[in-house]
Amino acid sequence: MELTLSIPALLFPAISLTMLAYNARYLAIAALIRQLHQKYEETSSPAIALQVKKLRKRLSIIKNMQATAIFSFLLAVITMSLIYLEFGFWANLVFGISLLALMVSLMLSLVEVQLSTKALEIQLEDMEK
Repeated sequence: MELTLSIPALLFPAISLTMLAYNARYLAIAALIRQLHQKYEETSSPAIALQVKKLRKRLSIIKNMQATAIFSFLLAVITMSLIYLEFGFWANLVFGISLLALMVSLMLSLVEVQLSTKALEIQLEDMEK
């Protein structure tokens, strides 16, 4: 299969939408951290401190999700440049790495969703008591 300019260009909307979703997650967690920080200053609750610790881990995962998605996007652009310059072997190699980076980003997203779901389950269990 020959790699053409249109193939890596197909990643642009996918990666852009992924970045929007990741940014929305980041902003939601940032707002929650600010809210919990205020509550912690008022109550010094160990439960809130534990929640903040878990949110710190999720924030780190989101940062890595964003970084690998950006890296994938950058590699897609480099691939297009290599195709334009007619460096077929290098274009295929860089595009493969771009796809791998996107897969890593999506796997990190899955891990973050799992952590988020666990946190919500804990909250629901606490409410049911």
